[in-house]
Formats: sequence, C-alpha cells, structure tokens
Amino acid sequence: MYFWMLIGIAVILFLYLWVVPRIAVHEMTRMKQSTYDRCLDMLEEYGVFTRDAFDKMEPEVIQLSSHDRLNLHGHYMEYFPASNRIALIVHGYTAALPWSCQFAAMFKQKGFNVLLVDQRRHGRSDGQYTTFGFHEKYDIQAWVDWIVARKGEDCMIGLHGQSLGGGTVLEYAAIHRPQVRFIIADCPYSDLTKLMRHQLAKYYLPPWPTMRLMDKLLEKHAGFRMADIRPIKNMKQCKLPVLFIHGKDDVFVPTWMSEELYAAKSSPSALLLVDHAAHAVSYCVDPKRYEAAVHQFIDGLLGKQAISVNSL
Repeated sequence: MYFWMLIGIAVILFLYLWVVPRIAVHEMTRMKQSTYDRCLDMLEEYGVFTRDAFDKMEPEVIQLSSHDRLNLHGHYMEYFPASNRIALIVHGYTAALPWSCQFAAMFKQKGFNVLLVDQRRHGRSDGQYTTFGFHEKYDIQAWVDWIVARKGEDCMIGLHGQSLGGGTVLEYAAIHRPQVRFIIADCPYSDLTKLMRHQLAKYYLPPWPTMRLMDKLLEKHAGFRMADIRPIKNMKQCKLPVLFIHGKDDVFVPTWMSEELYAAKSSPSALLLVDHAAHAVSYCVDPKRYEAAVHQFIDGLLGKQAISVNSL
C-alpha cells in the first residue's frame, strides 16, 4: 500500500513540475489577446469612449518593421500639423490599440498629436511571445524613430504606457532618444520576478521550484529571464520625468509596485493613487482626477499650450 502511495505522490509531483510551469509561462507570454471589438466594448461599458468615436478618428495607418523583423501596426492622428508635441500611447497585456483611445483626448487638449500602437503579439502586430519589455523596448525605439523622422529632430515626445505598456516604457527609459521628454506609467510592474512571485502566491503555489522551471522555459522559448526585467533598476538612474499612476485596489500588479518605483526615482517624478480602482482602470474610475494629474504634469514640464475650442 505504501508503495502505491509513493507512486501516487511521485505522479502528482511529476505532473506539477511538468504542467504548472508550462501553464504559467503560457499565461505570461501567449494568453489570448482581446480583439479591437472587445476593447471598444469594454470602453463603452466603462463609459469613457465609444465605437462611433473610434470609427470617426480616420487615422493614418502606420506599419513598421521591428529589430527582429516583426510587422508592427499603429494609428497616427495628426490633430495639429504645426505642433511638435507627440504622445506615444502603449497598451497593456492582452489589449490592443483601441483600448488606448481613452487617453487620446487628454493629450489632444494639450496640443499633442497622438500615435497609438499595437504591441508585438497584440492587435494587428506580429509576434509569438510577450517579453515584458525585453524586446518591446526596441519596438518603442522604432516608433520613436518614426516620429522623429516624421516631425523632425526638435519634436517633443511623451510616452504613456499602461500595465505591460507601463513596464515597457520604463524599460525603454534606459535607451531613450533625446526627443522623449517624459513618461507616464499607469499600473506598471517594478520587477518581473517579484510580480510572478506575487501571482503564484495568489494561487498558493510555491515559488521554488516553480519559478526556476518557468525561467528555463522562458529562456528556451521567448529568449529572456524574469531577472532581465527590472524597471526599478532603470528608475534609480533615470533622469526623465515620470508620473506614476496606480489604482489602490489593484491586486494583479499590486499598488506597492508603483510606490516603490516612485521611491526609487529621483525627481522630477510624481505619484497618483486612485481610490477604488482595480488593475488598468484608473482612468475609467476617475477620469477627471486622472486627466488633471496628467495635465498638471505636462504643464509643469513643457509649459501651457493654449488650444482653441474649435480644434478639439
């Protein structure tokens, strides 16, 4: 009887060591992404943007090639041809560029043209794996270079990233072009290893040996390790102004991650914590406060730019 008990334990252990890390890595890097329609449905449910407004945007469709030869897709809205201000807005994990539309108006109100992008493996961009900024930061570089080629060396670029997008733009801070003047990071992760440990704890899974096995699979299939992704390390040396935004009720990427990023970052930086907001919905929960914080941040850096009512 004890023999069969030992065999049962061995089988369960084998299944755990084989199955759980693979499921975890799949959820990290290849989870099914939302369609454009689903993103618009969610925005309408929150009441912050409409499908009709999206259909009326009439963007210029941009296609770029990434450093590793993936096709990247974006929508560019040149609201003000004479303006050299451009906002590059980057969505989160499993979303797509329509989700970023909720943020376009607040940048438009400050005289920014707007570029919305599909992250690799999302929307209409190519790719097999999400790498949490390991490759994505070079995609941002490609988009920034496109903006500079389009608008000139004296353009002023602001980056806005949410969740995965927030982590991506903070990773990009280490290699940014001089035209990038500020970053707004909405519910970013500070350290991928800490985030995955937090996620495993929610399901009562032991970090060892799970995370070690996950790392081996990540390196084999996606070409990176969790330790490669540490935005907090960049923030300790980053001189770019950064506004961190996080929902106080976020349990997916915990709120303390933005708090420790803010603590690590020397000024100029700012932190907005939004009451009653879960993950990636701070703007949906309190758009007025969110917009006010972003406008105050931009005005403090670039100065106020008056935009006529007729142009909005």
